[in-house]
Amino acid sequence: MTYEEFTDSRLTALLRYAVMLTGDPHQAQDLVQETMVRVQLNWRRVARADSPERYVRRMLTNQYVDWRRGSWVRRVLLRGDPEDAVPVTVDHAQDAVDRDQVWSWLARLPRRQRASLVLRYYEDLPDAEIAEILGCAVGTVRSSISRALATLRTEHVEVCS
Repeated sequence: MTYEEFTDSRLTALLRYAVMLTGDPHQAQDLVQETMVRVQLNWRRVARADSPERYVRRMLTNQYVDWRRGSWVRRVLLRGDPEDAVPVTVDHAQDAVDRDQVWSWLARLPRRQRASLVLRYYEDLPDAEIAEILGCAVGTVRSSISRALATLRTEHVEVCS
């Protein structure tokens, strides 16, 4: 598989994943662009991986976790239309309020916990694969998810009280 074939087949899924991580389509585009530049520069290594998609997802996740360091400010134009990454749906007022509330809760979580939740519940990955993507032990993934869910439960109780 070439870099172009990989990009054509996986860019939309990577953008959706990044939107789930960041909560912002514009930041997600920046995150994916920077990651794909790194993928292209290291394509030989990526292509030799057992699962290039998993390898790239890990690169994207690491880039997301480290983004506060300011190392991915450069902007690069990618092939593909990022508008296709997030399907447009009719927004109902309550759905928008609920979604904003969930994003607000997720935004308060540490990045690694948020990434763990997105990989588990959005990407539907098993603990072992999440651990591989995040570069940590399976037990760390489980505790991150547990802590994140406990925090979200606390947030929900405080909001409902």
